[in-house]
Amino acid sequence: MQKIPFSAAQSEFTEKRSRFIGQVWPVSSEEEAQERIRSAKKKYHDARHNCWCYILGDTVLRYSDDGEPQGTAGQPMLNVFQREGVGNVCCVVTRYFGGILLGAGGLTRAYGKAARDALSAAGVSTLHLWSRGQLHCDYSLLERIKLDIAALDGLVDGMDYGADVTITVSLPQGAFQVLQQRLTELSAGSVTLQPLGESLRPGPREEI
Repeated sequence: MQKIPFSAAQSEFTEKRSRFIGQVWPVSSEEEAQERIRSAKKKYHDARHNCWCYILGDTVLRYSDDGEPQGTAGQPMLNVFQREGVGNVCCVVTRYFGGILLGAGGLTRAYGKAARDALSAAGVSTLHLWSRGQLHCDYSLLERIKLDIAALDGLVDGMDYGADVTITVSLPQGAFQVLQQRLTELSAGSVTLQPLGESLRPGPREEI
């Protein structure tokens, strides 16, 4: 099960007078990730380094040390998200140099800490497979059906009102058939849940 950042977040700490600012965002495309990086570089244009990484799906992994010694910034940041199983994520760590050299090991630890601190501030959310469906019902059954959907931890995505009500729903994995059975019993077989496919949706915020 893949995880994503629950929200955008920022954290900051100082190590031997160098100031490290970590930022994390959930992203859905390389264009969005690159725009986040450009925005961070613009915001902290006076910083010595704006190192970054992002992961998209199972195939896209990108990172930059932005002038730091090779392997001491972008890769340690990337490792944080890989260890936590977090994807669809972009991270920028800004460093204001404080005049004291940290060495390769010190830099590696600092950039990894900055990325993890930012991710910890954001929290994570696990993606789960949901089933989408649509049904038509009489107004007299509407409130009862909404209660049944809620009892299954489902979500009402939309309702269209006409001669009857058209409800579009999303249901956690395994709940689709249960709702169909309840609808059949409630309506004596007159209400049918039509499948609209499946999609991944994030769950509640989790700590790391």
